[in-house]
Amino acid sequence: MPKNPPESSQHDLRRRLNRHARRHWPQVDAIRVHFRAGFAHVAAELPGDPTIPLLRLRFTGVVDAWGFALHSADDGSHRDAVPPEGLPTGSPEEALDRAVELRLRAPAPAVRVPRGLVVLVGPPASGKTAFVRALIGRRQIDARAVVSSDEIRAELFAASPTEAETDAADARIFEERDRRIAARLATGHLALAESTNVTPRARARLIAIARRFDVPVTALRFDPGLSALLQQYTERGRTDLTPEDVRAYAALMTRRAGPEQLRAEGATTVHDVPGRRQSATPAEAAARFSFA
Repeated sequence: MPKNPPESSQHDLRRRLNRHARRHWPQVDAIRVHFRAGFAHVAAELPGDPTIPLLRLRFTGVVDAWGFALHSADDGSHRDAVPPEGLPTGSPEEALDRAVELRLRAPAPAVRVPRGLVVLVGPPASGKTAFVRALIGRRQIDARAVVSSDEIRAELFAASPTEAETDAADARIFEERDRRIAARLATGHLALAESTNVTPRARARLIAIARRFDVPVTALRFDPGLSALLQQYTERGRTDLTPEDVRAYAALMTRRAGPEQLRAEGATTVHDVPGRRQSATPAEAAARFSFA
């Protein structure tokens, strides 16, 4: 059985591939390499996704001369490939570029979101937070653009969780949310309101802030359907809601948050965010949008 290269060579390969990925492939969180039977198996970690196998490298004894085979998502096999120069071997960075181009290069975003206010609309467990994390992980938006009512609740009432559930606490939380959104819009920055926003009353407060600063409002709808919503709720193990609560939110979404109603309330544009029902991961959904 072929032997693995020395530990020093293994370390050098991991360092080179991760350095190259940071410079050229920002959608990749990290490159993972493990050695087996003389081959280096290379995979990519993506935000919000499992590790994706990319390729297998064969060490020839020369640091810049590796043979490589691309991983096939269809059957899990590896298929020999030829580096761009047509030689039988190439550098590990060239091999990584070839694999990422084929496996991870996302199509051009279908939806361009203008700078202004972005309002997420969807029941709990519908995928809003995972989508936002994917946007941040892919560097499509600045984390400071996200104004989350749940995070504000945690900031203000971490020491007194009982008080956090009172009407007075809700009033304070949403006053602080509005203040942060207004501060971003006043300076010409994007603001993304992350809360359920399934009722017209909740959205009216946000749309009024956008009108004050004369910026467009983009509504992003999360409507996975009741069965998928309940499944996601169960998987996430939430204890702050019951299944009956989730059903009630889903009913509100259906009755009070349709695309036409959102436009009538003042949303400039309305887009549905794909999810489990469309077999889209959070990272794949995020790749369909770009932000000014």
